[in-house]
Amino acid sequence: MKVAAVAAHFGRDVDQCVTKIELIVSAAASQDVELLVFPDATIGGYLGTFAGTDETGLPPVLTEDSPELKRVAAAAGDMVVCLGYREFAPGLPYNASVCLTGDGVLGRHRKVHQPAGEASVYRAGEGFAAFDTPVGRLGMLIDYDKTFPEAARTLAADGALVIACLSAWPASLTNRAPRLVQDRQTRLFDLYDCARAAENQVVWVSANQTGTMGRLRFLGQSKVVGPGGEVLARTWAKAGLALAELDVAGEVTRARTVLSHLTERRPETYA
Repeated sequence: MKVAAVAAHFGRDVDQCVTKIELIVSAAASQDVELLVFPDATIGGYLGTFAGTDETGLPPVLTEDSPELKRVAAAAGDMVVCLGYREFAPGLPYNASVCLTGDGVLGRHRKVHQPAGEASVYRAGEGFAAFDTPVGRLGMLIDYDKTFPEAARTLAADGALVIACLSAWPASLTNRAPRLVQDRQTRLFDLYDCARAAENQVVWVSANQTGTMGRLRFLGQSKVVGPGGEVLARTWAKAGLALAELDVAGEVTRARTVLSHLTERRPETYA
């Protein structure tokens, strides 16, 4: 199976975002990609700052059955596509992701863990659950969620063989490095991707935004990680497609043949 993670920039213009998604989906289809993961905030972009609002304003809000999502589903066809957007809810919207094909929605996730400054513009989600797709059982996380091992572990314990992590992960605001590859947030981003894949023995598909929005400079570093924690494909800091071909079920089974982390847990000993 071919799986791919997108590294690209998505701004405030909703129609432009959807057109860009359609073009990327079409390019991925020409390479026989079966699972395509976009970054967080694919439609409408992410915040421009963590301190209130800035000149970029806030991302637009879409309903869970918006025409924009229907356009993406039509473009997806048989491909499984994951993408993020700001989802309407009474009071504050969610930072949300959806997994869909041309047949409709397969699963949803609403970001649970919120970095400083996000809680004033997003409502927090309340849980993690895997779901079945044509490419196998899958779970989704949204950027800061992956910092917490329990989030990915919950999805793996729920049967997910693939975890798609959609991010709008910026470089450090307090200790900027001259190059993104030297940034401490790049180091953490990469570390979490590999650790979460290895500790849960799953295939990890990590997509991130690139470019800038207001004060935030996004890292890129989209990648596909195997169940042993090995990076199979990556984009580095630039826009592009991290594409890997692998037998997901076979690789996960092989990784768990001798040491199976999920079955060898000792929950009764954990405080």
